[in-house]
Parts: sequence; C-alpha cells; structure tokens
Amino acid sequence: MNVLRALLSSFTALLVILTTPAIAQDGDALLLKDVQILHLEGERARLVPRMSILIKDGKIDRILPAEETKTDVLAMIVEGNGRIVMPGLVDMHVHVWDRQSLGAYLAAGVTTIRNASGMPFHLRLIQEIERGNVIGPRLITTGPILNSPGPNEQINHQIVSTAVEARDAVKQQHEAGYRRLKVYSNLTREAYEAVLSEADRLGMTVMGHTPEGVRKPGMPYQTPFDIAFGEVLDDGFVTIEHVESIVWHGLRDRHDQAAGRALARQIAAAKVPVDPTLLAFYNLLRVAETKGAYLQRPGTELLNPLLVAQSQAEYERWAREDVERNRAAFEFYKVMVRHLAEEGVLLVAGSDAGIFTNVPGISLIEELELLEEAGLETTSVLRAATINAAIALGQQNVVGLVAEGYRADLLLLDSDPTENLSALRSISGVVAGGRWFDRTSLDEHLAEAVMHDVERTQRNLVEALIAQGVDPASLGL
Repeated sequence: MNVLRALLSSFTALLVILTTPAIAQDGDALLLKDVQILHLEGERARLVPRMSILIKDGKIDRILPAEETKTDVLAMIVEGNGRIVMPGLVDMHVHVWDRQSLGAYLAAGVTTIRNASGMPFHLRLIQEIERGNVIGPRLITTGPILNSPGPNEQINHQIVSTAVEARDAVKQQHEAGYRRLKVYSNLTREAYEAVLSEADRLGMTVMGHTPEGVRKPGMPYQTPFDIAFGEVLDDGFVTIEHVESIVWHGLRDRHDQAAGRALARQIAAAKVPVDPTLLAFYNLLRVAETKGAYLQRPGTELLNPLLVAQSQAEYERWAREDVERNRAAFEFYKVMVRHLAEEGVLLVAGSDAGIFTNVPGISLIEELELLEEAGLETTSVLRAATINAAIALGQQNVVGLVAEGYRADLLLLDSDPTENLSALRSISGVVAGGRWFDRTSLDEHLAEAVMHDVERTQRNLVEALIAQGVDPASLGL
C-alpha cells in the first residue's frame, strides 16, 4: 500500500510540472491554478485573487482558494501565476460562410457566436462542434433571413410576401431544425404578422431588423413607414439589430438627440435588448474615408473570398461615398448608443463579422472599443459581451459567469480588461466548452482560418438556395 501511495504521489507531482498541452480533450479534467477571477456581475466588477478553477465535463466543477488546491488532482494543470480569468466573449451577430473561420473567433477569445443567416451546413456544424470533431466556439444560428422584395433584398434571403408564403417558410425552417428566426426590414405587414403567429405556434424566437413594410416613394422623410417602429416593440424580439437601423426606422433617419433619448426610453420600457453593431457602420465609413484602401488592411485575409468577390459593387460604392455626411451619421449613432445605455436598455455586443469588411474574431474586440468610445463604462462594455448576451439568449444560468455549474467558457488574460480593454488583444489562453487552448494553439487556428475552401463555401450556399426552392443556376452559381 505504501508503495502504491508513493507511486501515485510521484505520478500526480509529475502532472503538476509537465508542460501544459495545447488542448485538453473533451471529458478531461482541467485545473486553472492560482488565478485572479474577474466577476462582472453585481454593481461593480471585482477581482478575487489566489483562486483555482477545476473544470470537468465541459463545466466549472469547483472554485476554491489556490492554497486549498490539492496536488493530487488528476487533471491537466495550467499554472495561472496570478493571471486573470474572465468569462469567454459572445459575438451576437456574425455571418459564417464556412467552418474555416471558426479558429479566428477562438483566437480572439470569442467562445460563443450567433450566426445571423442560417444555412443547412450550420445545423450540422453545431453538432460537429459539440462532439469535438470541429474546433470552434459554441455556435447558435437563426434560419435563413426572412425578407420581402425591396431595396434590402439579398441573394441569401428567403423571400416571402404573403401570409401563406411566410407561414410555409417558418414551418420549413422549423422542420429543417432551426429554432431561431431572423426577420428583415422589407417584410410586408402581412408576411411579418404571419411569421410572428407561426413562430409563436412553433415555439420559435425572433430577432433581426425591425420590419418596415413595403418601401414607398418619400419614405421615411415625407411618408411614414407602413409598419411603425413602435408597433414592433411588443413583438418579443430577442434582440433588435443595428443602431443605424433603429435611427432609420425609429427616428425616420432624423439625427435629433431629444427624439433619440425619447426613443431609447421607449425601447427600455418595452424591455427589448439591442445589438448596436457600431462596427458595421464604422467600417463602411472607414472605406469611404480611405477611398477603399481600408479594404486591404491586415486581417482582411480572414474574410471569405466568395464573400469578397460578391461584395465588389458594394466596396466600390462605399469608396465613393460622402465622407462628411457619413461621419456625422456615425457620431449620432454613438450618441444613440449612449442614450440606450443611459435609459437602461440591455445592450449586447455583435460585430456583423463575415460580411463587407468585418473580420471574424477581432471585429468583436473592435466593437467593444467603439462601445467604450460611445461613452459606456468599461465594465458595461464587458458585460455586453458576456452576462448581457447570456440574458438576452435566456441562458443566464448556463453561460456568462465564472461560477460553479456554468459552462467552462473562459479567457486567461495577462492584465485587467476593466482597467484597459486592450487586455483583450493579448489573450494568454482560452477554455471553450472545457477544452484548453494555449496561445500557440490559438495562433495555429488563426493561421488555418486563412486557408479558405472556396468550393466548399460555394456548396454551402448552393445547398442553402436549393433548400429555399431557388435554382442556383439562375443566380450564376
């Protein structure tokens, strides 16, 4: 017995001093030893030093003082050396065209993404990530975007105009396996109301742009929208997307601070979360300011080549856009975000990564920096990408906190992000669903994210179009 005890002691001591492997596989226990835990819940953020976190089966099993951590824990041990652990980041608005981009999100500390334009491959990808066959952040997806013909109609939208078409589309999405719907701005009143009715019947949630109805001449400046913004506020949106869309629809594009404050108060009273995606418009502005040079900045190699090829007309248009007018608009959008925050609207963080020139992964950090620039306190900014996102998704008892029983989605940082958001640009490691990725591993996945598979991306899009009853050949695919 003494010999056996001695062997076990030697074995566990060896576990402590071994170099930490790059990845802890699913089912393995993981110990983050001697870390500071950043708690973002409560009135103020607080750091708790000298703690250890034991992770089992993808969840936080125990949190205990570092000095009480037993050296005979049979787990892979990551020596924290006083570094900071905080919840993983949630990007509430992305567009994933192919699995190749997933590593870019993890490398930036994004452990959950909500894809806002579903295709059949996303449903399979969710399962592959959960089984550990594909490395990436937890993936949530809506179905294909529901829209009606109009100026915002796009190739990947599922187009419906009548109540019958809308109900059929929602039923089709439900049968395919989607449980979240995304609606868009051109939806007719008839189609939109049918979407809401069918979604309620099937237990599906709704997010997206606020539908405006048929766009008629003179809208919005001389003629009001068919569907008033206020009508949508009690329709149960999980989130309303894009602050510029709120200004366009809710203020009829007036940059009026008093009216903006009143609208923010109305949204807060309705308890509807908002995903501002400031970066989406900021990147449009930067393209205009640089006459297109911004499109070639470092990092854009992570954008899917098929997306880039399809965006050329939009790139050219924005390279010629009126800089001063759009700069003024962006300044008002920041003011509007500040109004929303001050009036108590639950803000979440989304980057719109994967379209235009919004780079997967790092775009969320850029969005957080813009939220701070808009006037939000740093802790509030961090909550937008953690706790607030969990609340909006109805998962506040599952993710978003460093707490026992919660999903083990964690970041290991060298410095305190509540003091300076730049700490998020130098992540030491990531735990995603209980799997440990050190910096070397994260960099490897980031490098792999530029190795695009254009043919697979095209197959993803063709499959999606066929599922919607569209002939890809008619679109040149």
